[in-house]
Amino acid sequence: MLTKVYVKTRLLLESFTKDQRGVTAIEYAIIGVAISAIVLAVFSGDNGLKTALTTAIGNITAKIGEANNIK
Repeated sequence: MLTKVYVKTRLLLESFTKDQRGVTAIEYAIIGVAISAIVLAVFSGDNGLKTALTTAIGNITAKIGEANNIK
């Protein structure tokens, strides 16, 4: 009785480890989480990159606004 349960469990685990369905989705999810963590780490603090990007976007916005006012 116990041997049958062991054998069935072992076969089930072996088939589970060999099953490749859904592996790609899991890999993409892991990569997405890693990239999100990196982006959050870069932009969460008040570091030079955040300040530089904010300044650059502000300058671009100002130049576009000036260009729209010139006729």
